[in-house]
Amino acid sequence: MSEQPQVLVFGSDGENRRLLAETLGNSYQVETTDEPAALHGQFDCCLVTEQRFPDVAELLERRCTETDVFLPAVLLSEDGDVDPAVWEYVDDVVTLPVKKAALHARMENLLERRRTACELAERERELRETVDDLRLKEQAIDEAPVGFSIADARRPDNPLIYVNDQFLQTTGYDATEVLDRNCRFLQGEETDTATVDQLREGIDAKQPVSVDIVNYRKNGEKFWNSVDVAPLRNTAGDVTHYVGFQTDVTKRKVRERRQEVLNRVLSHNLRNKMNVIEAYLEILNHDAVGDPPAELTEIGSAVQNLLALAETARETDRILSETDSDRKVDALDQRLRELADAIRDQYPDVTVSLTLPDEPIRPVATGGLLAALEEALDNAAKHNDNDNPRVCIRVENRDDNWVSIEIEDNGPGIPQQELDVLKQGEEALQHADRMGIWLIYWTVTRAGGSMTVSNCESDGTVVELAVPTVGEL
Repeated sequence: MSEQPQVLVFGSDGENRRLLAETLGNSYQVETTDEPAALHGQFDCCLVTEQRFPDVAELLERRCTETDVFLPAVLLSEDGDVDPAVWEYVDDVVTLPVKKAALHARMENLLERRRTACELAERERELRETVDDLRLKEQAIDEAPVGFSIADARRPDNPLIYVNDQFLQTTGYDATEVLDRNCRFLQGEETDTATVDQLREGIDAKQPVSVDIVNYRKNGEKFWNSVDVAPLRNTAGDVTHYVGFQTDVTKRKVRERRQEVLNRVLSHNLRNKMNVIEAYLEILNHDAVGDPPAELTEIGSAVQNLLALAETARETDRILSETDSDRKVDALDQRLRELADAIRDQYPDVTVSLTLPDEPIRPVATGGLLAALEEALDNAAKHNDNDNPRVCIRVENRDDNWVSIEIEDNGPGIPQQELDVLKQGEEALQHADRMGIWLIYWTVTRAGGSMTVSNCESDGTVVELAVPTVGEL
């Protein structure tokens, strides 16, 4: 209902209709008509003359039954003698002539009822939407593919007051066995005390905390649980509850541990065995009469390539393990200048050009980026067998708060099958130095960026990186 109510006066054109329009026009938006179709329009109250009432009686009844909100109708009678059946269609009967004050009072009474009905209908609609929204959220939480729990921070020992189906499925407990208990009942013999302390410290500090912890199901089965806990505060800022998210990451943990062990074993054994082979090669080369056989040379090259691959893999793992993906990198302009100077010093025959934007490069959150760029520049220079080797670095601050870095060389390019590896998956590398491509790729993608590698139409390779920026300079 609008601030100024809309009143429809329906009747044949005449003195009464004109006077009504003038009387009510100062307080309401008044429309006069003799077309029944007007009753299909928008209005807050309808006044109908007695003579035209039969023409619209059924229409008035239909309008009232089709809406849930009170919509008043008034019959204008010239003598007040009306059929009692009229009251089934109208909410008031006004006998003409009528004093202005009396007409306004009766109109205000009807319109106030409509205002109240509209407000109640709006509140009911909002309540319905709120209930539907809550039901949707409740369903989403209940059916979420991760465990979800709520603990009451206002009660001693932060007991659980809600857990969803996935929590119960993961732990093997029934809700009755879980509620009103602190979730430490999931801990057991192999639960790391340092991890428990970390979790407790975060809760005591009323701060979000995330840990991977060994928990136990009801049947005693051990599993790795990735737990995220966050406080909920009331309007006064006091913590009233804690929400927890639990995900079974046992398979991931087992895979990580397996890879760690295999990496250590392979790295150690590979280096040792290759060193033994290398030593025997030296003996064979020393004992050879004349030039060493081509077979020994091929074996030596393979040994060196394997040793380089193992060392590059070890260094790549170290860089990715020791740097956070969201570590902020500032002063990228100066660091790129230093990298370019280092490549010039190491490869004096290579022309290295660096093109920077006029304004400072925005900070980026890409931990390990400098090591990845150093690897890309080193590869571009080292493998460049062009008569006039060239490496070009171009940097751009994009309008979408990203930074683009392009490294182009005029070397021999990269075999297409190795470029396809980046699109199709991690397959066998043909050369130890190609591990550097993966270092760049892993560093950029784990920070939400992108990388493309392509060969130029003539000679050379183009490596294009795009990483998101953070904060301001």
